[in-house]
Amino acid sequence: MTFQAAASSPSPDPTSVARAFVQARRTAVALDAFPGGQIPADLAAGYACQDVAIGLWGEEIAGWKVGRIPDDLQAELGAERVAGPIFPGRVWRAGDGPVILPVIPGGFAAVEAEYVFRIGEDAPAGKTDWTVEEALMLVEDELVGVELAGSPLATINVLGPKVVASDFGNNAGLVLGASIPNWRERNDDWPPCETFIDGISVGRGAPSSIPGSPAAALVFLLGVCAARGRPLKRGQLVSTGAATGIHDIEAGQTARITFEGLGEIRCIAQIAQPEEGLGGNKDEFSHPRQS
Repeated sequence: MTFQAAASSPSPDPTSVARAFVQARRTAVALDAFPGGQIPADLAAGYACQDVAIGLWGEEIAGWKVGRIPDDLQAELGAERVAGPIFPGRVWRAGDGPVILPVIPGGFAAVEAEYVFRIGEDAPAGKTDWTVEEALMLVEDELVGVELAGSPLATINVLGPKVVASDFGNNAGLVLGASIPNWRERNDDWPPCETFIDGISVGRGAPSSIPGSPAAALVFLLGVCAARGRPLKRGQLVSTGAATGIHDIEAGQTARITFEGLGEIRCIAQIAQPEEGLGGNKDEFSHPRQS
C-alpha cells in the first residue's frame, strides 16, 4: 500500500497546517477555517500534515482511531477508511462516575460507541497486506469503548476525509470500558450498543454495524500504518469505527453508552482548558519530535 500525492492539485505546507492544529488543540481555541485555506489535495497530503503534527505533539502513540469514508468518496480517494492517532493523555478508563470529555468551544465534538482491539504483539514492519485471520492473531483483547471525536475546526467533517486525516483523524480521546468475554468466539451481533445524549436515544448498533466488521477496520489500519512507517505496536489500541453513528455533543451535555451485558459508559462534556505548560510559546513547535 502506497500513497502518491496528485501532482496536478496543490496542497498546503504540512508544517504550517500541523503547527496551526497543534497550537489550537493545546490552547483549546477554535479555528475559523482550515489553516492556509487550501485543503490537502488527497489523503497522502492529509497524512503528511498528520505525521508532522504527531512529531509536534511530543507523545508516543497509544493507539489509533479508524473512521469510515463516505461511499461516494471512496473511489476518488482510493480508500474506504481514514485513520488518526490517539495519545496516552487522552485515554481514559470508565468508572463509577462520568468521564469528563474536554471539548473546544466553537470546534467539533462528538461521541461514538466503539469496539476496541488491544494489540498483543508488534506487527511486522514491512507487511502491508493482511487477512482478517492474520490481523486477529495480533490481538490480545477486545473492549467496548467510546471515542471522543474532536477538532478545533468545526467544519472538519464537512470539508471531508482529506481534512480529517490532516488533524489526527478528528480524534480527541478514547474511553475504555469492559473487556468482551470470549470475544474470539462471539458473533458480530454481540454486544449490541445504544447511545443516549441528555437521556435521549440517538442511535443503536452492534459490531455488525461496522462495515466489514471491526476486524476489517483492523486490517485496513495494519496496512496503512505499515505503509507510513508506523507499524502497530504491542499495547496499542485500535478504535474500529462508530457503531451507532457520530453524535454531536456540546459542553454541559451528557452521554450514556450502553453495551448489553457489559454495563454502560457515562460521560459529560466540559469546556476544554489550555494544557499546562503547552501552547503558549510558538517556538516550542519549531523542532518536531520524531517518533
